Amino acid sequence: MTPPSSDFVTALPEIGLLTVACVVLLVEAYSQSRMVAYLLTLTGLLLTSALVVVSGAGVPMLAFNGLYIDDPMGEVLKLLTCLSAIAAVIYSRQFLDDRKMLSGDYLGLLLFAVLGMLVMISASHFLSLYLGLELLSLSLYAMVAMERDSARATEAAMKYFVLGALASGLLLYGMSLIYGLTGSLELSKIAESLHYGVKSEVVLVFGLVFIVAGLGFKLGAAPFHMWAPDVYHGAPAAVTLFIGTAPKLAAFAFAMRLLVDGLQPAHGDWQQMLAVMAVASLAIGNIAAIAQTNIKRMLAYSTISHMGFLLLGMMTGSLAGYSAAMFYSVSYVLMSLGGFGMVTYLSRVGVEAENLDDFKGLNARHPWLAAIMAMVMMSMAGLPPFVGFYAKLSVLQALIGAGWISLAVVAVLFSLIGAFYYLRVVRIMYFDAPAVEDTTPTHASDAAMLLSANGLAILVLGILPQSLMTLCALSVQMSLR
Repeated sequence: MTPPSSDFVTALPEIGLLTVACVVLLVEAYSQSRMVAYLLTLTGLLLTSALVVVSGAGVPMLAFNGLYIDDPMGEVLKLLTCLSAIAAVIYSRQFLDDRKMLSGDYLGLLLFAVLGMLVMISASHFLSLYLGLELLSLSLYAMVAMERDSARATEAAMKYFVLGALASGLLLYGMSLIYGLTGSLELSKIAESLHYGVKSEVVLVFGLVFIVAGLGFKLGAAPFHMWAPDVYHGAPAAVTLFIGTAPKLAAFAFAMRLLVDGLQPAHGDWQQMLAVMAVASLAIGNIAAIAQTNIKRMLAYSTISHMGFLLLGMMTGSLAGYSAAMFYSVSYVLMSLGGFGMVTYLSRVGVEAENLDDFKGLNARHPWLAAIMAMVMMSMAGLPPFVGFYAKLSVLQALIGAGWISLAVVAVLFSLIGAFYYLRVVRIMYFDAPAVEDTTPTHASDAAMLLSANGLAILVLGILPQSLMTLCALSVQMSLR
């Protein structure tokens, strides 16, 4: 058991972020400048990133009597989560400022959401997993409803809240069944109990069904995907940008902690459930996206299909599959930041650039922005030489290595279907005449530079993916217990 002082050192990133979130809320009460809260938010996220690097031990360490674990996989995911949140804040600054939403309330909620993600990533206990999940979820519900004059945003927040509460109930019920079987809430002890066998296999399977259902909702995987298109469409573009990026890293960590750290001995049972969810996600996500004319809804269905690939990596139950799933989640977040970042950047005062028609002739107006969006779309479609190609390839290799050749073929077929709606965006930008006047903001230079870096990162990591793939593989390997 680690001493209390060592526990607090291990949790320094979370403590630092909580402090900054409270300061941002206090500053909002006493300062009239919106930029103060904005700069404090960026500073706090950068500070948290630094604390993740400084406080990391490099080896798995339990703290707070088994509630918290610090391991290489968690450190990498927490660092990437903070960097994703920084990018989301920079992309959305002008959008929020134009709509009078750049406030301490919004930024405070964002910081508390990131805090929930960090807790989820480092949780080693059912209680800490659930606390982190609810802190993230409640913050996101409020962020979706921040545009108070928008009936669409209010409706999306209500749907998200009701379905999220249902999913949380399913997850809690499943956890309670597992607790009743094993007598413990700590993941390592649950794994040990399951290894030696349980009294009732039926109760175990019921518990796994409820846990996987709750997990499927949080990932946005079919058939628990109903909330995603409506929430992505109804929320302001800046909120959609945030929901569609950093929380996916936390959701991957949540799945790894639950299924791998705690329920690995029952792999044969949850593997079949993940396989069904993965195929359903690939089918529904790629086919439904074809009919969409709203790019946020299209990207929501695209997210569902990407979560299918993520689940395919996890269901293999192998180190190669887990590391491929982690690499896929990181690559997806990078691509999603570019896609939703472009939607946010092109939005104007009172109007969001959320329809496909808004991208018509973008190459004629802004060739570089069109090139960045084209790189994002081709990467999401899985075309070389972009990072999305290697993300899909690594998952397919892990599937074939585990003997799931038929699932690999299904994944390739649905990826071919998905390429249609991604390449349609490229065609619209390069071959259609502009449908709107040129009102692209030119003063958000920080967002423009970050978009350029984002697009180039997608290309560079596609040409030289080995460093990121090795980082994911090593961090997972060093973290498995």
